[in-house]
Amino acid sequence: MAGAGKKLQPIIIKRIKKSGHSAHGGAWKIAYADFVTAMMAFFLLMWLLGSTAKGELDGIASYFQSPVKVSLMGGPGTGNSSSILPGGGRDLSKAFGQMDSGDKERAAKVMGAQMAQEAKARQEAARLDALEEKIAAIIQSNPRLAEYGSQIQLEKTTDGLHIQIVDQQNRPMFDTGSSLVKPYMSEILREIGAALRDVDNRIALAGHTDATPYGSGERGYSNWELSADRANASRRELISGGLPDDKLRRVEGLASSRLLRPETPTDPINRRISIVVMTQAAEDRMAPGAVSAVVAPPASAPPDETSTAPSLQIPADVTKTTPGSGG
Repeated sequence: MAGAGKKLQPIIIKRIKKSGHSAHGGAWKIAYADFVTAMMAFFLLMWLLGSTAKGELDGIASYFQSPVKVSLMGGPGTGNSSSILPGGGRDLSKAFGQMDSGDKERAAKVMGAQMAQEAKARQEAARLDALEEKIAAIIQSNPRLAEYGSQIQLEKTTDGLHIQIVDQQNRPMFDTGSSLVKPYMSEILREIGAALRDVDNRIALAGHTDATPYGSGERGYSNWELSADRANASRRELISGGLPDDKLRRVEGLASSRLLRPETPTDPINRRISIVVMTQAAEDRMAPGAVSAVVAPPASAPPDETSTAPSLQIPADVTKTTPGSGG
């Protein structure tokens, strides 16, 4: 046999065992997604920084350096919001985005207002000084007024220039217990009215008496009515001298509530007419709505501070000729 001499080759069978892939998880996908997101945020940040103006960059830097201060106080690039959160500036059309006036502008405005007020106060003080010298010169140059110069007192206070015409025992300004002005008092008031004609400041006028009460008691004609009548009589003399009526800010009667010499309440010097050329600050305090420091008269007999009616008629039985009558 031909093939008998050949040696048979062994048949090798390879069996391959198939098994599943080992589990490797998807954590790399999450890491890759985070990386891509971070790169996107980085490139967006770089683009924003490149397109942001310098003022906004300074505002952002200030915020991260002191966020509470910037949020509360404001500043360039932080807006003008009343909220603690920045934003909401007044003018978003500015070159640097949200703009606020900031502390510097506010401080400049306050300083400017203070400087203007101080300059106005200096001008006002200079006018009052000139007025004081003018009235003193009028008194000295007029022989009749110089004779009564001891009864005219000039004094500058925080409220303005005080011109007080005081009574003396032998030189009364008014008839006893009456608002009838003595001739020399009329001349003094008219000269003062002429001197105050061109003054820009407003004027307050007050009548004062001593503490001697009327014999008719509190319910009759009292020092409150008398002081108010004398103030109005003095007002009429000032206007006759040339003082414009609209210059007067207040006319009042204070009776004996503000004695010039409290230690001697019946001293004749307590009977006086007080004219105050007021500063602007004093005038503002007298404006409607301001708290008045004037002691109000009793409710039973309130005087009319701004009345221009003629003086009240005093009954003959309650005039100052009666012992124990007021001043």
